[in-house]
Amino acid sequence: RAIPMASSETVYLNGELIPHSKARISVEDRGFNFADGIYEVLRIVGGHAFRADAHLDRLEASARAVEIDVPLGREGVLEAMLQVAAANEIDEGYVYLQLTRGAAPRGHAFPEWTRPTLLMLARPFAGRSDEERDHGVSVITAPDLRWGYCEVKTIGLLPNVLAYQHARSEGCYEALFVRDGVVTEGTLTSAFCVRAGIAYTHPIDNILPSISRKYCIEALRAEKVEVNEVAVPLEDWRSADEIFLTGTTTEVLAVVRVDGEAVSDGKPGKVTRQAMGLYLRAVEAVRSGVAA
Repeated sequence: RAIPMASSETVYLNGELIPHSKARISVEDRGFNFADGIYEVLRIVGGHAFRADAHLDRLEASARAVEIDVPLGREGVLEAMLQVAAANEIDEGYVYLQLTRGAAPRGHAFPEWTRPTLLMLARPFAGRSDEERDHGVSVITAPDLRWGYCEVKTIGLLPNVLAYQHARSEGCYEALFVRDGVVTEGTLTSAFCVRAGIAYTHPIDNILPSISRKYCIEALRAEKVEVNEVAVPLEDWRSADEIFLTGTTTEVLAVVRVDGEAVSDGKPGKVTRQAMGLYLRAVEAVRSGVAA
């Protein structure tokens, strides 16, 4: 759901906190012309950053992959993210960070003198609704038409946008990508299926190294739930006992229908509820200041 832009909203742009209405980016910014950039989304809970180190690790990895220098340095980036959240009085929400190669006359080769553009927006987010958590969501499947470097959190998301829009047009929460007959991930989530009490998720092989996915794998294994990182054919997902999604703003949600067909009994399952409880417990620990 689109969030209306408040006239009082403050953004971070290239070292300054300025009103949203006065923020300006060049028409020759390479993010605009080539999607030549990366992004990151950091959850803010109780005024604290949730799993900041993992997000900063991924930001740095994405930047290295596309050969863009990250201004400010690691600690400076986190400080700026918290500053823009505070400037917008975001105690519960998220910070969206976008880093592009910067502005230069349009041409495929990028000049060495280009200065990166660093933008941050802070928006409210209070978590998923009780309705979604208790009853789950529906998804569709879509062909995975993305490029061959999905480990990079790039701003070039057109295949994701089109598949997601198709899902929303069908009244669904999300679309699951299918590549060579196997489910890879969602347009904005990671996905797990559960069969006979064992959870399965696609390995980090041309999919996004999701922070929430990694947390769920580690947390479930700590609770003695077997989790296998293997490619699972779509037909096995359709006959799964459970399916659930993970993501920074998705948290953990059960999938109860795929392409209009019920998943098992059409209710969130045991492993899904376990993963959801573990994730929400971790969020609450950060909110209360017990954990980072």
